[in-house]
Amino acid sequence: MLFCYVVYLIGCLLTLAASVVEQRRHYANLRDIPVRILVNGTRGKSTITRLCAGALRGGGVVTVAKTTGTAARFIHPDGSEEPVYRKFEIANVVEQVSVVRRAAAYRPAALVVECMAVMPDLQEISQTKLVQSTIGVISNVRMDHVAEMGPTADDIARSLSRSMPIGGVCITAERERLDVLSEEAGRRNCELVVVDPMSVTDEEIRGFGWITFKENVAVALAVAQQLGVDRRSALLGMWSAAPDPGALRVEEYRVAGKRLWFANMFAANDPESTLMNIEELLAERLISRPLHMVIGCRPDRIERNGQIGSLVGKIDPERVVLIGEPTRSARVAIPAGWQDRTTDLGGCRHPAELLDGIIAGIDHYASVVAVGSIHGQGERLLEQFEALQRVGSGQ
Repeated sequence: MLFCYVVYLIGCLLTLAASVVEQRRHYANLRDIPVRILVNGTRGKSTITRLCAGALRGGGVVTVAKTTGTAARFIHPDGSEEPVYRKFEIANVVEQVSVVRRAAAYRPAALVVECMAVMPDLQEISQTKLVQSTIGVISNVRMDHVAEMGPTADDIARSLSRSMPIGGVCITAERERLDVLSEEAGRRNCELVVVDPMSVTDEEIRGFGWITFKENVAVALAVAQQLGVDRRSALLGMWSAAPDPGALRVEEYRVAGKRLWFANMFAANDPESTLMNIEELLAERLISRPLHMVIGCRPDRIERNGQIGSLVGKIDPERVVLIGEPTRSARVAIPAGWQDRTTDLGGCRHPAELLDGIIAGIDHYASVVAVGSIHGQGERLLEQFEALQRVGSGQ
């Protein structure tokens, strides 16, 4: 028994020693990177991370970046990128340690990292232990991950604020919860910089080969300004940056003699962002009516399924198509006027049947927006669209 106890004690001491060595090595790697930018918020984190990296590259700042979103990517200083390997495909905030180690090998001037954490405590750990950012970003505050950060928008704002750098700078495009963010920034002696999306012109937005929003560009421009990069150089760098795999696009297809414009909006899976994106695409005439709305459901997001379903009355689509499981969680929230225009494809169909079921309800032409959850049937639906031949793209 004594022998087992000694072995156990030695094992614990060795583990402790290894942890101390690893922590010191990590902090040394952080010190080798003068500017560290942690991008947090409800929506747009991956896009803003890429835009910031592109803007800094445009100004000649050696920059490494890492996104987490639809497909995690490690972005090298030359803009090339590769997938982030995850054992068993499980995301863990500790992977930021290896990201910092790889980044430090380039001796970069800046590192831009998307915050992986959802739980408030882990968001603070991401800042204080893993990244120790000098510049923070909070893109916006929306009603999402309510179970972890809620129940109110103010609670979510306070949770996101835990990634603000103490004594540093935080940049945000948020307006409605600005009072909460200002209060939290004051507690951390953090300078809060509020950007105006309208400062970005339509001409500057047209420089992108993919769809992005002015608030994201305004945030990236403010980050570049903090590092002394002029606006023109920053924009040139952003225009040449590769979009996130989940970036909003509108693609045109001809299928079975029908013409349709398809917008993959799964990445904006909270109600506020979903509605905003659809209204923006309609206003810019990138999509038009008749509008068909595909809602992806997932079993661990019952509340969100219902929230997306409740948007149907505001969006006023010609038809609603439900995919995934359990579709009833979204259907019960759809207003009565659309119940007879709702097609339930469920979650047990062959992928080809998903596409056929959507196309069957289109007369000659229509715009199709895919919203809600991408997981499961949403991913299979996208695979079907990827296999089709595109006629063109909305932007």
